Amino acid sequence: MGTILANNLSAEQLVTVIQNIILVPDVQEAWHLFDGLLNREAIQARIIEQYPDPITRPELQFRSWLNLSILTVPGADNPLFAGIRTALLGSIYVLVIVIVVGFPLGIMAAIYLEEYAGKHWINGLIENNIRNLAGVPSIVYGMLGLQLFARALEPFTSGAIFGFTDTSGRTILSAGLTMSLLVLPVVIINAQEAIRAVPYSYREASFGLGATKWQTIWRQVLPAALPGILTGTILSIARAVGETAPLIVVGASTFIVQDPNSLFARFTVLPIQIYNWTIRPQAGFKELAAAAIVVLLVLLIVLNLFAFILRNQARRSLQA
Repeated sequence: MGTILANNLSAEQLVTVIQNIILVPDVQEAWHLFDGLLNREAIQARIIEQYPDPITRPELQFRSWLNLSILTVPGADNPLFAGIRTALLGSIYVLVIVIVVGFPLGIMAAIYLEEYAGKHWINGLIENNIRNLAGVPSIVYGMLGLQLFARALEPFTSGAIFGFTDTSGRTILSAGLTMSLLVLPVVIINAQEAIRAVPYSYREASFGLGATKWQTIWRQVLPAALPGILTGTILSIARAVGETAPLIVVGASTFIVQDPNSLFARFTVLPIQIYNWTIRPQAGFKELAAAAIVVLLVLLIVLNLFAFILRNQARRSLQA
């Protein structure tokens, strides 16, 4: 084996292979950026004092934990080789399910409550309960998702009825449906407010031209309410991206290296990966967690920016 490597690799490449594969480099201690820049000499002196033998002395290196590789590699026990790819894919899967399930259900419920439901006391009770549900702690939705999706509907959420036999009900699908329940009250309330803000003269003009109630809602009310609906919905979905407690209850893994390949796979998400790294005692993981937090914040900023752009485009199309 050594002869093959020596014959096919340069001296520099051979040293790299030995360092990264045979010796398996590890992080002994990590310092923040300002400490590394301002106190480098003191750090070097302390390392020399702790490791007087030059052969066993660790090498002091400057390393940026926030780089492209953190997005492209899965989790690992060694912080030098760990990344957030698996957690990021899990978050994207859950986010897509929330958009596909929570958005249509919330809009349809808001249309019914604003345009079709009368002033009956039952409808008022439903609206009050929806507003109360928007303030329920997220852990309660996690317990509901565990009982309803992960256990009661396990044949569906585990994929057993579709031929999947190696999973339980604690899958991405259960997590996405649970988070859909979490954001549903907020989506309904935001959509109601947006629909209610549409002037009634729009409806009267449409009825006067002979349009049916549904034609009026579809072609007049919803386009006028679209900017407010999109803004509120995307902001509520952005909240789901940062949730942790419901997903832990439903069954998200705290450590997993296999990327999710279907809706019925085991999963983890970015906030849980961050939590897992912050509680690990090894040097380097807290710095990795800080880098992952930056990625999560960027994701939230992108979602908010996306909501802002969609709102402005919808307003311009209405004014055109």
